[in-house]
Amino acid sequence: MRRAFFIVGPTATGKSELGADVARKLNAEIVSADAFQIYRGLDLLAAKPEPSTLAKAPHYLTGTTSLHEEMNAEKFRRAALRAIEGINSRGRLAIVVGGSGLYIKALTHGLAPLPTSDPELRERLNAMSLDELHLQLAELDLKTARQIDVKNRRRLVRALEICLVTGKPASKQREQWTVAASLCEAQSAAVIGARHGASHGKADAGVFVFRDREELYERINQRVEAMFEKGVIEEVRASGATSATASQMIGLREIGELLEGRMSLLQCIAEIQQATRRYAKRQLTWFRRQTNFSPINLSILSHNEAVKGVLLRAQRSARESE
Repeated sequence: MRRAFFIVGPTATGKSELGADVARKLNAEIVSADAFQIYRGLDLLAAKPEPSTLAKAPHYLTGTTSLHEEMNAEKFRRAALRAIEGINSRGRLAIVVGGSGLYIKALTHGLAPLPTSDPELRERLNAMSLDELHLQLAELDLKTARQIDVKNRRRLVRALEICLVTGKPASKQREQWTVAASLCEAQSAAVIGARHGASHGKADAGVFVFRDREELYERINQRVEAMFEKGVIEEVRASGATSATASQMIGLREIGELLEGRMSLLQCIAEIQQATRRYAKRQLTWFRRQTNFSPINLSILSHNEAVKGVLLRAQRSARESE
């Protein structure tokens, strides 16, 4: 059984620093579960941990993928499992740190079987406007259409593609996730950490960290301003072409419009702050509904208190998985 402990939560909560300090005390190693920090070349925009944080413990899946490469949950899952196996082979605990809910769930539950993309169909769908995609999705799968981010082209296209290829609503596929995950766990040695709380009444091997909303939003606003002070505009200018998945990085479109003279600097900063706050809100909802990790409110703890609390949980989890 692989030994892994999870530290998850919304962006700007302080997961990276917390995870690095816990890992240093445990002589553990970190696997990043962030859909954008996995890319190299846009370190500021992706809010990649500072070099001083990365130096506290070995980190994996941070800056390992070209901006031209497509990423998905299955690719991440395979890479993360290889990293965890390597860490465990050295007799160490793997600490998975991140805020990408689907990537986390790919590790804890496996993935439901979904159809591969159809190049011709994908081309036709990519030629449609966001409104056209959403309207057609609503006709085929109203449940998904009501829940999906209508500004996220990649997710709209994929949901519609699943409907058209399988002849079934994408929401029905997600309802089968739990069954497929159970089969995956029963047939595979890739079970991570402790037993899942949904089946056994216990918390999963990890913590869900969050902050009071006002504090979190202020941290987000300050971080975006700091990105611009450190040179994120020049970073984006030099990045060149990006894949469809990398192009979903928050702020990339806005800074592109700034560089083209179609948006002012103040407007660009404000829009990125707003988009990041919305993303954090979606992350909070996801982790509260989709995981059984122990919640920890970092707004009421000092950093040292939080490190101590997570350290004790990780140590207990490591003992139970031996």
